[in-house]
Amino acid sequence: MHASPLLDRLKGEGGVVSEYHGRSLVRHFGHPTREYESAVESVAVFDRSHRTRLHVLGRAPGQMLNGILTGRLPAEPRLEAGHSWVGEGSYHAVLTPKGKMITDLVALRIGAGDAESYLLDVPVAGAAGLIEHLRKFVPPRFAEIRDESVSTACVSVVGPKAAELLSQAVFDRRLTPGALAEGPEYRWWSTEPVAGLVVVRSDEVWPDAWSVYGPAESVEAFWETAVEGGATPAGLGVWSTLRVEAGRPVFGTDMDDGTMPPEAGIVDRAIDHTKGCYTGQEVIVRIRDRGHVNRHLRLLRLGDVPAPSPGTPLTSVEGTDKPVGEIRSSVQSPRFGGTVALAYVRRGVTDFDVLGSRLRLDEVEIQPEP
Repeated sequence: MHASPLLDRLKGEGGVVSEYHGRSLVRHFGHPTREYESAVESVAVFDRSHRTRLHVLGRAPGQMLNGILTGRLPAEPRLEAGHSWVGEGSYHAVLTPKGKMITDLVALRIGAGDAESYLLDVPVAGAAGLIEHLRKFVPPRFAEIRDESVSTACVSVVGPKAAELLSQAVFDRRLTPGALAEGPEYRWWSTEPVAGLVVVRSDEVWPDAWSVYGPAESVEAFWETAVEGGATPAGLGVWSTLRVEAGRPVFGTDMDDGTMPPEAGIVDRAIDHTKGCYTGQEVIVRIRDRGHVNRHLRLLRLGDVPAPSPGTPLTSVEGTDKPVGEIRSSVQSPRFGGTVALAYVRRGVTDFDVLGSRLRLDEVEIQPEP
């Protein structure tokens, strides 16, 4: 289990370290309120290097991935204006034959033409299962799977001033802040996509956000430049708050190996119903056409209550104390002025009790702003 290549630097800058799915990373830098305010009002920078980065290359990497990933693979990147490569990424689930999740991930096509290759950004909790799955189902003569988590790094820049910082620090203003804000999530830009920094749009949190991937030493240098340019170092605690406020589930907390994509509400993002076959497709199509799932992940506004622990049950209000769901992620939300949570709620349930408070689903369910 790797540690972030930036960890020693971040500890030297006051980072308070904690464990997350067996990996050490910074929880905060001593001032969570300031970190949150910077991300919302100015710019904050987060180390995301604890996630696993796999490079998939070889004779036919796309062909091999196509039967494993649930979405459509991104198109070939293109060179624009003679100085910047522009490409697309896509979000996927990886499933068992029974439609259960092995992980979710983001795939970026970073190699063009005969040099076709993909960067897979994988959550901590799903990395081991995915690597085992790929080794089992991807023939080495067609695609090589390289774990580059130690030699590479990733940071995310968040806030209304993030695009301006990236335009200056990465592209020397040859790419404008407006251009960086254009297009769908996971669009990326780079002057040298395989060996240099790759800047990727992200909606995982609700302020404007971009992730920056590249060789560890280059990303560390970018971190230093970003902080010198006014970005506030921030940790996982604030990232989790922004993520839950945006209604985005994370594998390992809100999704696990017992989850199916329709339960987690990720079908529209992760599933392409027009592509060819992939593992688990039969179950997903059956649910889409003839069935349903018995629970759904909801974003709940709980009000002025302590943030419940993961696993806190939602119970029936019919006097039976029967569980009708459970909390997965919960945070104290400055955005909504109280506690918000991601929770599974049983299909058909509208009234339930959590922490002794009776709630009605149509009163507490909230949706992230576009």
